[in-house]
Amino acid sequence: MKIQNKQKIGLVLSGGGIKAAAFHCGVCLALQEKGFLFAGGTKDEVDKLSKDPMTIQTYVGSSAGSIISSFLASGYSVEAMMNAFEMGAGGLKPKASTRARSTARLKPLSYFDLFSVNGINFLHMIPKFMKRRSIVVSGGLEAFLKHGFKINGIFTTRGIERYLRRHVLPTNQFKELGAELYIVATQLNHSRKVIFGAFNETTKEKDIKWANFATISEACAASASLPPVFAPFGIKNQKGKELYFFDGEIRDTLSTHVAVDAGCDLVISSYSIQPYHFNREMGSLHNYGMPLILNQALYQLVEQKIQKAVQYNADIKSVINAVDGYFKEAELPEEHREKLLQILIQRLNYKPGVDHIYIHPNAQDYKMFFVDHFSLNPNILGEIVKIGFRSAIQALRKYNL
Repeated sequence: MKIQNKQKIGLVLSGGGIKAAAFHCGVCLALQEKGFLFAGGTKDEVDKLSKDPMTIQTYVGSSAGSIISSFLASGYSVEAMMNAFEMGAGGLKPKASTRARSTARLKPLSYFDLFSVNGINFLHMIPKFMKRRSIVVSGGLEAFLKHGFKINGIFTTRGIERYLRRHVLPTNQFKELGAELYIVATQLNHSRKVIFGAFNETTKEKDIKWANFATISEACAASASLPPVFAPFGIKNQKGKELYFFDGEIRDTLSTHVAVDAGCDLVISSYSIQPYHFNREMGSLHNYGMPLILNQALYQLVEQKIQKAVQYNADIKSVINAVDGYFKEAELPEEHREKLLQILIQRLNYKPGVDHIYIHPNAQDYKMFFVDHFSLNPNILGEIVKIGFRSAIQALRKYNL
């Protein structure tokens, strides 16, 4: 694969809290160091960058990745993003940028922006307990929680929506951006993944909806609503009906197909989920209590989903190459080879010529596992930025960059 020969490059960023955002910033620093450019801004601002073959023109984000994607698609440099999160880069400094918002001094993201207390639900809960003279428990603890604990989230992502709308986005409309931006969420009252973007109309299939009725800040708030910490986020559709959405990674951890469907022939994916591997310095997780054990269980589940998706794509490519090679080696009729390959490509939804680069932490980067997901401590975030930078440099070395 020669990256310089690619026609369209997409960047897919996954979730994982502020920790994931810092990791993505480190990855973007490495991509910039290796010659990649980030197209962004309104349509009248994106010109020269989009003509460079190393320009990333398409962004796909879920949860924390949706926020970083929105920064990039809006024309902010990596330096500006790091300023917004007040990240200490530990000696890593972005290259100078000539972009309009490269040196913009953004209002730093605060805990107040991240954690807006879901007060309405607490108020709704009080009369339910006051009216109930006795709680009938049928089925044990689970039944008690279902009947008596009806808070849909401790916090809401309305502070994130407000922060993006007031202090970050030059435009809050997908269609007014010069770069392509897609934000992934999950519909609460359905088993459907929703992709928000600048679509001409809202269309849907059994498992996926392509929606055009959300603003960028609303889509980010919906994608970042991780249960049970954050309540589902409501967005009104074209008919005025309020639909509720939560975390974009519930259905699919990496929505690389969105970039492929948008015509990208190189998809760079960054994800920060990496299960803990035993380290002598830290010891066994069974000594650290339930929270970290639950984290490990979740990370193992997510990593399995990612690896299965990666392996599935690799297997399809291998099968098609094997069939192609067999027909050529056996000198079978060319028209039969082309027809069979066409059938396989169509039935398997395979896109020839599309390559993937996956960037994730090394299993030995145990700091990535133990760090809090929502810490805004500059020193901690600086360490995560460095891990993201190292991970990306290591992945890109395979392509002589």
